[in-house]
Amino acid sequence: MSTESSEVPESGHCHTENARKSHHSDKMKSNLISRLNRVEGQVRGIKGLIEKDTYCDDVLNQIAAVQSALNSVGRLLLEGHMKSCVIDRIQSGEHEVIDELLVTVNKLMK
Repeated sequence: MSTESSEVPESGHCHTENARKSHHSDKMKSNLISRLNRVEGQVRGIKGLIEKDTYCDDVLNQIAAVQSALNSVGRLLLEGHMKSCVIDRIQSGEHEVIDELLVTVNKLMK
């Protein structure tokens, strides 16, 4: 049985040595879940448009809207990650977090 510390730094994020984990505020988590629920609905809508043989340009515009919404979620997460998790790890001497962050940013920018 593993024990887990319930301490969370003031930043609202932390990681343990064995398993990294983010601790978002209830407001942030609610915001992210709400945005993702909307994206999920948009994706279902796109599927419906394709099933109904909707004009391609209309479907492509909906796909662009979903991509934009996902990018927005990614930006929010990245901002919180940089302001808390990355800073905490650098202060703990874990400078490899910079390389990890660069890999993640490159994936987001594709």
